[in-house]
Amino acid sequence: MREFLVELTTTVPEGTEQAEVDRRRAAEAVRARELAATGNLGRLWRPVGELRSLGIWRAADEAELNEKVLGSLPLRPWMTAVITPLESHPNDPGWTGAGA
Repeated sequence: MREFLVELTTTVPEGTEQAEVDRRRAAEAVRARELAATGNLGRLWRPVGELRSLGIWRAADEAELNEKVLGSLPLRPWMTAVITPLESHPNDPGWTGAGA
């Protein structure tokens, strides 16, 4: 699987009832755990004091990431995503490629 750095920003539409927000957030937590269990979600961070997240996500390609992985998130209709495909760096301490 390929790795991607994904920045997600969620904006709740004006006029959305709090019960709907709460329902989606609870479902989002469940789905994130499922995606972590399948290896699609590697790590997830929230910058201090901000309402966005940064994560390492995995999928076969960007289309699968968008359609099947991120597309399965209950909050996705309210999200904007900045996706950066990643590749190993030869100076990465965890890299195990040729010449390591």
